[in-house]
Amino acid sequence: MSAPARGSARGGIETVELPEVPSLSKLYVAAAAEAARLMISRGSGARRLPSAKHHVAVVRPDLAKLTEYQHLLGEAARDAMPAGYLHALAFPVAMGFMGREDFPLPLLGMVHLRNHVEYREPVTYNDLLDVTAWAENLCGHRAGTQVDVVAEVRRVGEAEPVWRGVSTYLAKGVFLPGVDKRGASEVREDFRPPLPTALWQLGSQTGRAYAAVSGDFNPIHLSSISARALGMRRSIAHGMYTASRALAEVGTVKGDSFVWDAKFEAPVFLPARVAVNITDIPDDEDAWERSEFVGWNSKSGRRHFVGSVSRLA
Repeated sequence: MSAPARGSARGGIETVELPEVPSLSKLYVAAAAEAARLMISRGSGARRLPSAKHHVAVVRPDLAKLTEYQHLLGEAARDAMPAGYLHALAFPVAMGFMGREDFPLPLLGMVHLRNHVEYREPVTYNDLLDVTAWAENLCGHRAGTQVDVVAEVRRVGEAEPVWRGVSTYLAKGVFLPGVDKRGASEVREDFRPPLPTALWQLGSQTGRAYAAVSGDFNPIHLSSISARALGMRRSIAHGMYTASRALAEVGTVKGDSFVWDAKFEAPVFLPARVAVNITDIPDDEDAWERSEFVGWNSKSGRRHFVGSVSRLA
């Protein structure tokens, strides 16, 4: 998967102008077809992140997909687009960057560790947007190598982003010479499940349903057969599906600008029954300041994800 030739350089960083938003399904197919070759070449090749950014100048939100997304995730039908839907719009550009031949980590098999989003201004479905994506903070992890993939969404013609997301991924089992300094094991606090405020019944079709509205057709989410081919015992729910559904359950109290954090700890194997707790926390004047959410396996008590939504300072 070679990067498009059209681009410009500023300050040593190349901006690659993409003619359109990349197709995620094509990216996954190409990654699967070239996985063996890329692993061999990356084993003796790239050790650093590309000094580049990928940019799509005009992105038009799809009103039909937005409506389907709102319905699936339980978001209210509003003109302002959910923060999770903006992630879905920007995600193909970010994945296209990760599919470059000079990207040091394999595209397939990446584990989503956490997500940080700043939704700075409400974006409506009739806004014309541009999207920029790049990667930074390549560093060692006790289980491999991790990287932050950054995406920014702007209204066309405006300088400042209205939405900014940082997704942290782990290339499990990939240790790059000069990069793979293994850190100490993360200390995970004891988790005692609180009283649930919701109980999600997730069927085996959940991954396919989210893929249809987000475009993320990663095989590990689509069926047990395709998931087993990539080392999973069954298909798993998208991390962004669980985080976005929790965000929807926080409700309108969060307003139209906020900070949204999510950390993914254990996969949700489908079908599943996930218990969820949403807790609203007020400030000193009894106004909403943040909401904290957590989801866990209703049988085993194992925590799947944890996060928060906070007022944007």
